[in-house]
Amino acid sequence: MLSVSNLSLRYGKRTLFEEVNLKFTPGNCYGVIGANGAGKSTFLKILSGEVDPNTGEVFITPGERMSVLSQNHFAFDSYPVLQTVMMGNKRLWKVMEEKDAIYAKHDFSEEDGTKAGELETLFAEMQGWNAESDAANMLSGLGVSEEYHYRLMSELNGKEKVRVLLAQALFGNPEILLLDEPTNDLDVDTITWLENFLADFQNTVIVVSHDRHFLDAVCTHVADIDFGKIQLYTGNYTFWYESSQLALRQRSDQNKKTEDKRKELQEFVERFSANASKSRQATSRKKLLEKLVIDDIQPSTRKYPGIIFKPERDCGDQVLQVENLSKASADGTSYFNDITFTMSKGDKIVILSKEHSAITMFFEILMGHEKQDAGEFKWGSTITKSYLPNDNAKYFTGDDNLVDWLRQFSADKDETNIRGFLGKMLFSGEEVLKKSNVLSGGEKVRCMISRMMLANGNCLILDEPTNHLDLETITAFNNSLKDWKHVALFTSHDHAFVQTVANRIIEITPSGIIDKRISYDEYISDENIHELRESMYREIELVK
Repeated sequence: MLSVSNLSLRYGKRTLFEEVNLKFTPGNCYGVIGANGAGKSTFLKILSGEVDPNTGEVFITPGERMSVLSQNHFAFDSYPVLQTVMMGNKRLWKVMEEKDAIYAKHDFSEEDGTKAGELETLFAEMQGWNAESDAANMLSGLGVSEEYHYRLMSELNGKEKVRVLLAQALFGNPEILLLDEPTNDLDVDTITWLENFLADFQNTVIVVSHDRHFLDAVCTHVADIDFGKIQLYTGNYTFWYESSQLALRQRSDQNKKTEDKRKELQEFVERFSANASKSRQATSRKKLLEKLVIDDIQPSTRKYPGIIFKPERDCGDQVLQVENLSKASADGTSYFNDITFTMSKGDKIVILSKEHSAITMFFEILMGHEKQDAGEFKWGSTITKSYLPNDNAKYFTGDDNLVDWLRQFSADKDETNIRGFLGKMLFSGEEVLKKSNVLSGGEKVRCMISRMMLANGNCLILDEPTNHLDLETITAFNNSLKDWKHVALFTSHDHAFVQTVANRIIEITPSGIIDKRISYDEYISDENIHELRESMYREIELVK
């Protein structure tokens, strides 16, 4: 068991946590949520001992092992991949090192023999003989093929390292597992594997993630950081969000009777409990929800931005025609070949690819920022585009304040109008005078969304729109796109975003595209499509 008592952390006048008392119990998965800067990652660092609180203590049941997903991608560069994974169980790894050191001695003594025997017994008790095969199986499940298992970590790219470090954290069945953004750089198949692994995990998991689908799939509880406190709620992220919004609406309705409010909340809990059957953790979560005290549901104090796109005109029948579009990099590596499709009125198309650079290049060509090598494309005469690029650095090189920064993109230069658009993205008061070149990643994206809203386009082009955003902004952005009645081209690693927005899937492969008018969940679960994708990737490998 893991608990914290009277935990406080302050940086100068700023208080992150004040007198926090929590208990995390085995068999549950806790999703830590909170606005950007609330202290989610810092809280995990306090639990792991990396950061010391000002007051209070962290208590772990003696003998229990805590495992933490490493954020240092270079810490194990001198070790082979398989060994890096086994090092996740530090006690087992220490026994292995001591045992190997004794056997490597030239002057092996009787005392060494006794010590070696003790270590062998301990090694067997810790299932050491299965360690290598267990580590290999975990790597394979996370998409790291056997050919990489004996390579040095330094030979792997960033995405491959993420998978190995995740395997390291999961290895050896730790009693307590701390995961900070574990789905970053993982593809959908690997995320699904991780969701299933955690759903079957019998110990304690505490996870920070901006992936709502992932939180919904694995979490039994939400740990909400707000106003220096951490409050535990039963249920996953969607349950927390919908129940807190319901409670907020009820609080604003002064005329509604208390009994009517309780009945509405009870009906909500019962409905959500019935829907819990969609999760592998359904049984345990449903039991938790059935025991929930209605008074525990509180309105969230979190603020959600107002993301509202209002095009100047509707789209005509001619939207976009792409014919045999091809592009290669300077060294001859192909981004894509012979892309051909027609975008129709009402299409909200998600573009997928194993290589994100191919999607970014495709969007940059459609926006006229890059030139294709072959083929052509044509936008309809009624189409006006609003673009959210993945790399926005070039927009934030000056030292203008936010009002002046946004004013350059607006036909209406009035400061009240400009402040209104910034206010929708939660920049208020003195914040609008902040210099644009000192913004955080999330603040830059929020500014770019304000710019998009000013453009009044009827075609939205979005390259990883949820990157750097907190859950509140992601949720608001997602809700806006669900209600969008015009056309959109976008790509995202956010499963919930794609599933709820896209009505058409186009995947760019090295040997062509796959184009389906189905939902994202249908696309990734269709075995025929999976086989087609694999054959199209194999085709290019055979050519190589």
